[in-house]
Amino acid sequence: MAVALLPILLLSAVQTQAAFQNEAEDRRNDLVLGAERSAATAKARLDSATVLLEVLRPESLGLYCAPRLRALVAELDGYEALYRFTPSGRVACASTSVQGDLTVRDAPWFARIQGGETVVLTRAPDRLAVEPALLAAVRSERPMGAFDGVLAAIIPLSTLQPDVSDRSLPAGTEVALTDASGALLTATDPEAFETRDGDALTGWVDRARGGAVEFRARDASGRSRLYAGAALAGRDVYVLLSTPDPGLLSWAQLNPTATLLLPLGAWLLAFLAVMIFTDRIVIRWLDYLERIASIYAKGRFTVRPVQAENAPAEIRVLARTLDEMAEAISERDHSLTESLAEKDALMREIHHRVKNNLQIISSLLSMQQRALTDPAARAAVGDTRQRISALALIYRTLYQSPDIREADLADFLRELTGQLVASESGRGPVVSSQVTADSLIIDPDRLAPLALWAVEAISNAQKHAFSGRGGTLHVRFTVDEETCRLEVEDDGPGTDVSTLEGGVGRTLMTAFARQLRGEAAFETPPRGGMIARLTFPRPDPPPPSVHGAPLN
Repeated sequence: MAVALLPILLLSAVQTQAAFQNEAEDRRNDLVLGAERSAATAKARLDSATVLLEVLRPESLGLYCAPRLRALVAELDGYEALYRFTPSGRVACASTSVQGDLTVRDAPWFARIQGGETVVLTRAPDRLAVEPALLAAVRSERPMGAFDGVLAAIIPLSTLQPDVSDRSLPAGTEVALTDASGALLTATDPEAFETRDGDALTGWVDRARGGAVEFRARDASGRSRLYAGAALAGRDVYVLLSTPDPGLLSWAQLNPTATLLLPLGAWLLAFLAVMIFTDRIVIRWLDYLERIASIYAKGRFTVRPVQAENAPAEIRVLARTLDEMAEAISERDHSLTESLAEKDALMREIHHRVKNNLQIISSLLSMQQRALTDPAARAAVGDTRQRISALALIYRTLYQSPDIREADLADFLRELTGQLVASESGRGPVVSSQVTADSLIIDPDRLAPLALWAVEAISNAQKHAFSGRGGTLHVRFTVDEETCRLEVEDDGPGTDVSTLEGGVGRTLMTAFARQLRGEAAFETPPRGGMIARLTFPRPDPPPPSVHGAPLN
């Protein structure tokens, strides 16, 4: 009988061990969540400080940087000081007086920000803070992404005190905040985090970077304590919870009803025997067919389930069905690929013919322009011819690109600018052009209004800035994370922006900007000339397609 009951006893032992492990895992999760809840106020303060520094860009501070920083510190609770550092690490302005030539160029936190990190949280050095405090630093960048210094806030540690009033925490629980090296920043009871040997807490931060961590150690009084920690703010600030270790008492928390599952364990043993037999007959063949199906899901339809010939009859039928399905999909894919290739060729031919027709229309307008004697009529026909030439260039760019659904705007702007400048080269002094453009893959729906906007801007420069004098035309296109900006600048005598209101060119440029969900602006810089600027949201990249064919 004992031998017969041995499997049941073994199953009971395994089940009890599993229950204890589950209870320990639940306790660990409760401790970690409790630690994070206890430090919620500190996390909220750190998050709000980060948001404040991200909003305080250098351009928003201006010439009155120091007074504005002092006003913010006076109005907001929980901040000792605010600093603005230059890219070289010197203090540009601060909410408090700075003694001597203060620099943080050699500080490790400044090197991390200078190296590309966006936000750094660390203990504030004594020369920046009057009382023990935490330093929150945010990287500042110029419009093109270059490093432009640091905005830093000094947060007193007294405002980051954790709270242990959470009822879900075990009795005697203490909470602390530490830096990236494991040194205490603030704690409800520092003695709970002082171990007997002084080394037990070493290295726990490195483990916490990969997720929550739990460990045991003895405090200075020799009492065993359970520690649970997790990252609170990036990889700079961590929350650590310490509670008395229940030890073997946690076994008493196990559910006594677990013993009722022992009869079920005996049945599971019988079921396991059946499963082993079933695995040899059915399951392993189903696993084999599942691997074949996963290969088909990756697009490899040349693999055939030949090993299933030795399987039971039902499995062989299923394997043959998979084989036939793979063959049918392969034939369909081949047909679709050929159809897409044919469609791609037809679309390229259509674009080519449209481009040729537009060039014919442009040539006819050019002949008509030379026959006209009225200067206003000649100018109107010339403007129309340039717009049609820009559309023809769009179609030529599309059918010559690897994917007819898109084109590189940088290459297109260089070719369009050269074409427009060359078309007027024989009618007056020489106009040179300089094009600086970031690469941006764009679809035809956005390329057309953008190209026509550029035509209007360059034509205005040719009429008002270069007429009878020549000069240099600058075309700049920059792409940021969320916006794109196209600028056309001339070095002419400059034009009053108010005189452009109501003109046909200004009306067209405004309409083209609206098609791009952007806005057009004009300004006269102090050095002279005029800048026409188009700002619009950065478009999403087009979806992938086969052979560059459009997806309709």
